[in-house]
Amino acid sequence: MQALANIAVAFVILLVVFGAIDRLRPADKRVPLLRPGISTDLAYWVFTPFVTKAITRLSVIAAVIPVAIIAYGRLDADLISNGFGPVSRLPLWAQAVLIIILSDFISYWMHRLFHGRRLWKFHAVHHSSNPLDWLSAIRVHPVNDAIMRVAGTLPIIALGFAPKAVAGVVPFLTFMALFIHANLDWDWGPLRSVVASPRFHRWHHTSEIEGRDKNFAGLLPLWDILFGTYYMPANRAPAQFGTDTPMPDGLLGQLMFPFRRG
Repeated sequence: MQALANIAVAFVILLVVFGAIDRLRPADKRVPLLRPGISTDLAYWVFTPFVTKAITRLSVIAAVIPVAIIAYGRLDADLISNGFGPVSRLPLWAQAVLIIILSDFISYWMHRLFHGRRLWKFHAVHHSSNPLDWLSAIRVHPVNDAIMRVAGTLPIIALGFAPKAVAGVVPFLTFMALFIHANLDWDWGPLRSVVASPRFHRWHHTSEIEGRDKNFAGLLPLWDILFGTYYMPANRAPAQFGTDTPMPDGLLGQLMFPFRRG
């Protein structure tokens, strides 16, 4: 019950925060507070912390065990948490910066992989939100989340980084994941090509042809610039969202969708 209460409190706080933010410079003034699809996203809001994250934790643990044994010679939770080798001797803040950069680089390529034919149905669930706002960020298929987390965690463990180094910035990264989905026509001005923003990420979610398969980075647009997928027109924002892939409306239908034939 306490966990449910915490989830409810977090939702109310974020609803107030993003409700205020979205009114500063909304990308789409027509999106109501109780917008289409909100019941599905609310279902994800409860399902994700209890089910998706549990699946992801088990997947990461199962993947980390053999890597840790190979890298460290034994399975030791404290050793894994503190890292090993030269990088583990760096200050935690320096490790945190390097982990964030490495994780974002891996996330960029994994994100592109999920836009490919084999994994698209899992990722299409996330792109099904229409209209798009902060709550859309929670709409992620468990398989999508598990594969992304495993891919991002294994290199960090194998290279000897201390995962505890990023513990202090997890709340910020979580907020950023919600923020870049916000119904907000806003970027970072001169730093728009340095840090991901709502305007940057909304082009990734558009169903308009010109924005498809663009802006894959979750935090650093540098990767899109380097690999030719950056798209940020100066004078307009996308107006259409969602996916051409037929998608059921409810949580259960979306969870089963990738496993259907055809």
